[in-house]
Amino acid sequence: MELIFVISIIIAIISVLFSFLIIWQTKRQIAEMSEALADIKTGNGNRRILAVTNELVSPLAYEINDIILSYENRLATYRQMDKTNKQLMTNLSHDVRTPLTTLIGYLDASQKGIVTGEERDNYIEIARHKAHDLKEYIDILFDWFKLNSNEFTMNIASVEIVGLTRDILIDWIPIFEGNQIEYVIEIPEQPFIVNLDTDGYMRILNNLIQNIISHSQADRIILELSKQGEDIKLSLSDNGIGIEKEDLKHIFERLYKCDKGRSQKGSGLGLSIVHQLIEKMGGKISVESTWGNGTYFTLFFPLIK
Repeated sequence: MELIFVISIIIAIISVLFSFLIIWQTKRQIAEMSEALADIKTGNGNRRILAVTNELVSPLAYEINDIILSYENRLATYRQMDKTNKQLMTNLSHDVRTPLTTLIGYLDASQKGIVTGEERDNYIEIARHKAHDLKEYIDILFDWFKLNSNEFTMNIASVEIVGLTRDILIDWIPIFEGNQIEYVIEIPEQPFIVNLDTDGYMRILNNLIQNIISHSQADRIILELSKQGEDIKLSLSDNGIGIEKEDLKHIFERLYKCDKGRSQKGSGLGLSIVHQLIEKMGGKISVESTWGNGTYFTLFFPLIK
């Protein structure tokens, strides 16, 4: 009986000591967590809370680490967007102010009679082209800010893509002819249904064609729409100067502009907008090019069965 009593006392003492040990470890861990959180609060986003799997506060430590990682990822995205927006504003001050100043100069010269006759007509035509370039640039900027805002929504619905593509391309034919660009358009008669945002698809096609006209120096463009497996395939190719291999890696990055002979006119946003819109509609885009041998864009959108 006395032995049982002694054993009971020993067990009770061990239990109390074990409880005190757990409490002490927990208090130590909480203190370490508080210290780590204070460090993180001052801006050290690389700090993590260490915990052993079987410790009492381990689930809490892991959850806090996940929150910190998520916060750091969002913060990195915000910093990148802030950097991009600052660069956009810098570009905007140059890319808008310069052509606008030139445009005003041509119009002032025409209006004040500094130039007359045929020269005046030429000035007005140049001003008209610069006004269109400026409008195109501003349209792309609005598309970019809208696409990257929290208010951006897409109206994706079942769309007959063959007729839609044909309607978009009809408006480009006078522009091809005006720029002396030979064009080949191959579109099937059979209708195909895909899930698209109509305005988004129009912007995709317009941006790609405008990119070819503005930057490729091509005098021939081929546009083909066809069924390939479970997808509808849209391809655009040109015989222009092409894109360098190193530039090709970054072609869909925002604000990226190719060098080495390609026109520097533009915002560097057009192809980035194209890429984002296609992804948001569940499609894919790829590009192939060799310097001096043209460029080939390929788009895929899943067909509705």
